[in-house]
Amino acid sequence: MLIRFISLFFLIIFAVAPSMAQEDARALFDALGKANFKQAEELVGKIASTGDPKVVPALEAFADGNLYARKSDGAVFIGTAAGANLALTDPMSGEKAGEEAKGALTKVKVNNGLRRAIRSALGGLTLLSPDKAIRMEAAQSILKSPSADSLELVETALSNETDMAVKAALEEARAASLLISDRPIEEKKAAVATIKAIGGQASLSLLSTALNSADEMLKPDIEAAIKSIQDTQSLWAMAQNIWYGLSLGSVLLLAAIGLAITFGVMGIINMAHGEMVMLGAYTTFVVQEIIRNSAPGLFDWSLAIALPVAFLVTGAVGLVIERGVIRFLYGRPLETLLATWGISLILQQAVRSIFGANNREVGNPSWMSGAFELGGLTITWNRLWIVLFAMVVFAFLLFLLKKTPMGLRMRAVTQNRRMASSMGIRTPWVDAMTFALGSGIAGIAGVALSQIDNVSPNLGQGYIIDSFMVVVFGGVGNLWGTLVGALSLGILNKFLEPSVGAVLGKILVLVLIILFIQKRPRGLFALKGRAVEA
Repeated sequence: MLIRFISLFFLIIFAVAPSMAQEDARALFDALGKANFKQAEELVGKIASTGDPKVVPALEAFADGNLYARKSDGAVFIGTAAGANLALTDPMSGEKAGEEAKGALTKVKVNNGLRRAIRSALGGLTLLSPDKAIRMEAAQSILKSPSADSLELVETALSNETDMAVKAALEEARAASLLISDRPIEEKKAAVATIKAIGGQASLSLLSTALNSADEMLKPDIEAAIKSIQDTQSLWAMAQNIWYGLSLGSVLLLAAIGLAITFGVMGIINMAHGEMVMLGAYTTFVVQEIIRNSAPGLFDWSLAIALPVAFLVTGAVGLVIERGVIRFLYGRPLETLLATWGISLILQQAVRSIFGANNREVGNPSWMSGAFELGGLTITWNRLWIVLFAMVVFAFLLFLLKKTPMGLRMRAVTQNRRMASSMGIRTPWVDAMTFALGSGIAGIAGVALSQIDNVSPNLGQGYIIDSFMVVVFGGVGNLWGTLVGALSLGILNKFLEPSVGAVLGKILVLVLIILFIQKRPRGLFALKGRAVEA
């Protein structure tokens, strides 16, 4: 009987304790309505000592000046404007408590001293929260806005912390707060070393601010830390430019590699190549629209579906162009250039008539969205996948040219068309298949470019000149030359742009290529063969 009585007693205690704590906190909030600033600071400390996370919204409202005491009974509420009245919310439960006329309420006054006390109280509630994510967020918040007032609180939380990631964040927050405190110089030097180890622009700003008011004994350490961070940032900036250059180079490789094949085998200056890229991008748009309307669950697979479709569509268009126009113009480069330029205008206008002149939205699948940090580098997933995709396309074409009968015929025609024809190779068929292949590769390049550029009728025009520069610089018809040329020009562009601007950078690149061709007319990797060397 006695055991049952004791059990029942503890069950009642555990059931009633939370409501009692809530009532105590509610009474403390009500006491704020009649307290002066000093008493209010004490009450804020008592409210925080309850450890109840439900008090956080009310304390935040107090700091913002949105606590009101009702004149009739002294009860305190969170107040928000509702026309001529104030909408009241219970500070503990968060439940609506009706509306009152503004004249029936008195604002609970707050000053800067109280705000500091509230900030410390909120920090205590969050730094000591049982939720790891809340503790991490609180530590990062203090790191961004350090305060000497929060130093003791951070150190208390640090001594109790068990999670290594949160502990590291608290160590950084402690160093940032310690730097602007009145602690001994040795502790501040250790804090400078900790901030230096963090690195980044936030640490640089923190140290630069502290340098103005730092003790003379501390200034050499801060200056050395600032220089170290700046040197590290310069190295990471160089690495970031190289990554941007590789990213741009992979885009140029995708746009130019199909042109390199047709230009090398057929000697055709195809001004409509950019429009093949554009058709590939619009094919992606059409595929995504069909998936959005018919099978939204397949959207993450839209690019995988669009790749073969774009290859077939643009390959078929290329085959029609070659059989219908270009095969009658072999050996007449100027007329071929004019004819393909006219075809490019026709394709652009056809797309404008079908899809309109405005940009079309092509969505990013979830696996191509967002970015991640790698040291001091920021790498977007869409760019990373495009770089990898460009390498896969390059490897596929290299295998096709080196290990397949079709590739053997293409290389034979490239090196000596007459001899290849006399050996029984149907050179017109090789020309047609080569042009279709180059157009198909341009189409899948358009699928990739739709993820990083505007899908519009003018999409291809932005890449055609750069593609020709890559092909001429790397060596006509040579895939390795196209790869090296694309990556080299991409990196060179990204290093020139910050200093001279994008337009002047492109002009300088063009001038450098012209000067290079004066010395090596056949590019970096010249093709060999009797017909080529003749």
